[in-house]
Amino acid sequence: MNKPTLVVLAAGIGSRYGGLKQLDTFTPQGDTILDFSIFDAIQAGFGKVVFIIRKSIEEDFKTFFNNKLEGKIEVEYVFQEIENIPEKFKDNNRQKPWGTGHALLMAKDAVNENFAVINADDFYGKEAFEVMAESLKVIDPNSNKFNMMGYVLKNTVSDYGFVSRGECKVNESGNLTGITERTHIEKIEGGLKFKDENENLIPISEETIVSMNFFGFTPKYFELSESLFENFLEENYKAPKAEFFIPLVVNHLIVNNMATMEVLKSNARWFGVTYKQDKEYVTSEIQKLKDAKVYPENLW
Repeated sequence: MNKPTLVVLAAGIGSRYGGLKQLDTFTPQGDTILDFSIFDAIQAGFGKVVFIIRKSIEEDFKTFFNNKLEGKIEVEYVFQEIENIPEKFKDNNRQKPWGTGHALLMAKDAVNENFAVINADDFYGKEAFEVMAESLKVIDPNSNKFNMMGYVLKNTVSDYGFVSRGECKVNESGNLTGITERTHIEKIEGGLKFKDENENLIPISEETIVSMNFFGFTPKYFELSESLFENFLEENYKAPKAEFFIPLVVNHLIVNNMATMEVLKSNARWFGVTYKQDKEYVTSEIQKLKDAKVYPENLW
């Protein structure tokens, strides 16, 4: 049986955080959030990790991860750059990459088996990786059967500003029926609100199931999303801020009956850092997990 691969979205610039949060450390031993995700993935049975990064941070990443992961899991690097798009769409006005959906396409040649995709700066929890790995191991790699880890919105927001989340609609069978990327959700006057496309603040239930970009796909995903990216560029290649998000792809595939997506549940706690002020809380939560022996003092 092929072991699933873990694909890590790590090309982000972290403008709200103020620095390269992918490599920021949260323990006295110098662990990043990503160290815990890779540790959990190895324990759960993943056989390879593919880092999607920018060329400008390649040396930093390799210095940080290569030695500690050697002999534990196969490692590969791929790169997301603004110019990694078909020639006819290149436009010199573009200042930032094309979003997570574009980033994931960069891993196409590095992934031949079922795979999970995660954000580098989100802590998903040991159980979430176990549930995902078990699911990926039994899905036919030639099928369009996908899945995702669902999280409850109120457990994924920051006290220090707005966050982006994929708002999920789930049917009684536990399958996704639609996903909407909300790029601005924040706590306001004791409740949660999102900004719509007209900048209006709309209340949203704190019990809403959201995506944290922890998806499970078969290799079929790449060919499906590649044609969608071409269509997206046809319409948006001159728009300086347009982004091609993974949830955009997923929503299109689900709504058009081109794929199914099961929403997996786990009791794993999510936490992450969007803002510098989030760091203190995340550091203390990780220390609690080490104190409780969920993780060894030295991961590697």
